[in-house]
Amino acid sequence: MLARLSIRDIVLIERLDIEFSRGLAVLTGETGAGKSILLDAFALALGGRGDSGLVRHGAEQGQVTATFDVPKGHPATKILSENGLDDTGEMILRRVQLADGRTRAFINDQSISVQTLKAVGAVLVEIHGQHDERALVDASTHRQLLDAFAGLEKEVAALETLWEARRTANHALGEHRASMERAAREADYLRHAADELKTLKPKDGEETTLAERRTIMMQGEKIASDLREAHEAVGGNNSPVPALAAAVRRLERRAANSPALVEPAVRAIDIAINALEEADQHLSAALVAADFDPAELERIEERLFALRAASRKYSTPVDGLAALAAKFVSDVALIDAGADRLKKLEAAANEADQRYGAAAEKLSAARIKSAEKLNKAVNAELAPLKLERAKFTTQVEADAKSPGPQGIDRVEFWVQTNPGTKPGPLMKVASGGELSRFLLALKVVLADRGSAPTLVFDEIDTGVGGAVADAIGSRLARLAGQVQVMAVTHAPQVAARASQHLLISKDALDKGKRVATRVNALAADHRREEIARMLAGAEITAEARAAAERLLRAATA
Repeated sequence: MLARLSIRDIVLIERLDIEFSRGLAVLTGETGAGKSILLDAFALALGGRGDSGLVRHGAEQGQVTATFDVPKGHPATKILSENGLDDTGEMILRRVQLADGRTRAFINDQSISVQTLKAVGAVLVEIHGQHDERALVDASTHRQLLDAFAGLEKEVAALETLWEARRTANHALGEHRASMERAAREADYLRHAADELKTLKPKDGEETTLAERRTIMMQGEKIASDLREAHEAVGGNNSPVPALAAAVRRLERRAANSPALVEPAVRAIDIAINALEEADQHLSAALVAADFDPAELERIEERLFALRAASRKYSTPVDGLAALAAKFVSDVALIDAGADRLKKLEAAANEADQRYGAAAEKLSAARIKSAEKLNKAVNAELAPLKLERAKFTTQVEADAKSPGPQGIDRVEFWVQTNPGTKPGPLMKVASGGELSRFLLALKVVLADRGSAPTLVFDEIDTGVGGAVADAIGSRLARLAGQVQVMAVTHAPQVAARASQHLLISKDALDKGKRVATRVNALAADHRREEIARMLAGAEITAEARAAAERLLRAATA
């Protein structure tokens, strides 16, 4: 429910803070006092269209903050979670309107898109009025409202699961069937290619290994004589190692007599001997690597040629030939064994279709049965609202050829405003005043199901007499027993039934140079005086005060 509404610098409103409670809150005041401004500001906080004209003259920006107490599990918390926003239990929607036309949106002081703000606002508040599009129950939601009235949410969720299983099964069938058709068209080519690559047996990384080996072998042939000469010099008959080793032994025998002279030289010669021996090892290894069989080089080159020829033929890198070979084998196997899998997938898809179809038909029957109950409940509310000659019907049209996640039904609310007239969709047939009353009757019936926690009715009592206004007030009060209701009204019969009465007025400031909208919570005598004004007009008489007192007593009786 809405707990607080704070408005700063919006049109005629400089600074306004309103606390709201549960039940029915009415907003009254003379025409032009600012009731529409208040609703426009509230709608802005809920994600409504921004407009630079909303910013108070002389201010750089306007701001509206709406604070809600939201129960756990409410759809708004799911939207927050999906958008990575924190849920603290208290939900603060804030909208900043800049004078240059730009707007900024926040939830719990976290910056968000206007689309996200609008999505959250839509599940927290419904605003209904005679000429406001927000009042129209969108035909696309009629099925959802019927399901809420009938308590079919679990059945719909189960059907959505069956729909997804059906979609998955048919997708798998379609993919397999397309693969088989593609493979069948290329059967001869696939078999030839699979056999050719199977014979070739390409391996990942084989080209790189062979190319490196071939390079080593070809380079080794060129430098083999130099390697042998170097090896002979370092480790052959002409190697200096034996002579150096003998010199070290002689010096070591003299080391005891003159260590300072001998030991540095011995260490240096030892290092030289070790280096020569290491060089000998490297040269020996190089000679082994450089030594090759010409037949092996020929085999490597033939293998490389075959691999690269296959790469060009199949327009695939050599390293991709192994995977391509596996794919060709798989495609051939698909042709050979795919028929069995096709039968299994067809059976699975058929079963999924039947399970979905049966559940959709059952849900459709439940909707048709519930539609009759909804019609009866709504029509029972129409007579007191001066719509006794009107008729409300819920059209449920099932079309098994147009299935969807929520079933096969198209649901739309229709009305017949007078006997003998042609019934039609609610939004097309009903006039502004009739639409508001139809909508009120529908909301009363759906009060505890399929409704936002806060409902706002904008002058839905316009143009109706005392008895109808009293019926509207009675139903708004009943509705307020289930959800929070706010009503902008000119009807004293409605105002008398409120649990919270807010008077909207316009005060002159700066010696009449400018005006500002004010909102005051009325209690007791002030409330009676305002209702008397609504009854009598500019001059409040004793009879009007007495009538106001009677309305207040009757509302609490």
